[in-house]
Amino acid sequence: MTRLHLAFECQGKRCGATLDNAPGTTGLLLISGGNEIRAGAFNGQARLGAEIAGAGFPVFRFDRRGIGDSEGENRGFRKSRKDIAAALLAFRAIAPQVERVVGFGNCDASSALMLASGAGCDALVLSNPWTIEDDEDDAPPPSAIRSRYAEKLKNPRELMRLVSGKVDLKKLARGLLRAGRTHSASSSLAEGMRAGLAEFAGDAIILLAEGDRTAQVFVERWDADDARIMRCPGADHAYSSEEARAWLRQQILKLLRAQRVK
Repeated sequence: MTRLHLAFECQGKRCGATLDNAPGTTGLLLISGGNEIRAGAFNGQARLGAEIAGAGFPVFRFDRRGIGDSEGENRGFRKSRKDIAAALLAFRAIAPQVERVVGFGNCDASSALMLASGAGCDALVLSNPWTIEDDEDDAPPPSAIRSRYAEKLKNPRELMRLVSGKVDLKKLARGLLRAGRTHSASSSLAEGMRAGLAEFAGDAIILLAEGDRTAQVFVERWDADDARIMRCPGADHAYSSEEARAWLRQQILKLLRAQRVK
């Protein structure tokens, strides 16, 4: 595997990118979430790219406009369709053997792919999609709050705190009110993602880290029985444990190796 640093153009702006080269005819377009540079938090995206390329699949990572090595204005994930599409064109140009591209994103990078109906990718790995509106808080969803309170009620120390007056009753009341709701309220973002994904004709899988608040909110705003959903028990948002990283890598490789039946 060799790593090549390069640049491509999007709407007249120069964007920084990296190719982890490999001989495979299926490649991975790796999109960073939030305002992270293409290397990812603690170099996680770069490490993942090297591991996937080591398995024989080329990996293209990039900074969208206004982030990292890229020029222009950062317009956020909702308006990154053109950035993704331009990166995809650059990937195909620099690795001409690639016939099929799998797009991968975590958090709002997966939301961006859904809103853009894949932005030209042939298959999608959508991890912990972000469905929280800008004006919402990121409090845990009702199911997570109920689970937390159930655990507290089993703990004698927590019961002693309650009867001794050491618990903030106003905070407790707010928590109980949230816990009493059946589901998190839907969002226009979630509905836009649903509509965008419905227009995508390729294969897609949705990966959820069960210990992640973003994933917990997503599943309450989505169809929990969606057959595309796969869960990683105990994993956090970044799949930071060795077991979770191995699980994530395995799911990505499965889709990279899959041959779609026409």
